[in-house]
Parts: sequence; structure tokens; C-alpha cells
Amino acid sequence: MLLAIANGWKTAIMLVAIIAVFYFFLIKPQSDRTKKEEAYRNSLKGGDRVMTAGGVHVSFVSRQGSMAVVEPAPGVKMKVQISTLQPIPARKTK
Repeated sequence: MLLAIANGWKTAIMLVAIIAVFYFFLIKPQSDRTKKEEAYRNSLKGGDRVMTAGGVHVSFVSRQGSMAVVEPAPGVKMKVQISTLQPIPARKTK
């Protein structure tokens, strides 16, 4: 009888440990990354250089709800989803 109860506790502890591992190694980092990206997009102001998800380097002009007006070339404006904008990666120098 006591052996069955002890095995039940071991199973419960293992289940809690697995859930904790999933939370700290998968769920929390993704949540933190999403919050950081959202903060970046909210901090954009006119003239900032950004990159779209397709790799096009553009200048941010304005935000209109979930859309952003960007300028890929002087005088050319287009609308893209704000969620596709990301910072331009830093160049690696040799």
C-alpha cells in the first residue's frame, strides 16, 4: 500500500518537473521574445530604418492601426503589416 502511494508521488513530482522544464525552456522565452518585439514596434518613429519579413530594408513613415506605412525608396510609399517589421541585423565585421 505504501509503495503504491510512494509511486504516485514520484509520478506527480516527475509531471511537475516536466511542466516546469517546458515552461522555463520553451514557453517563457517565447513570451519574452514576443513582448520585446512588440515593444520595439511600438517605439518606432518616422525615419527609422527597419527591415520587413521579406528582407527589404525600408524607412518607417507612420503607423495606421495594424498597418505601417514604409518608404523603400524616396517618394515611394507602401503599406505593410506592422508585425512584419524588425530591426536591421548588425553587420559582422572581420
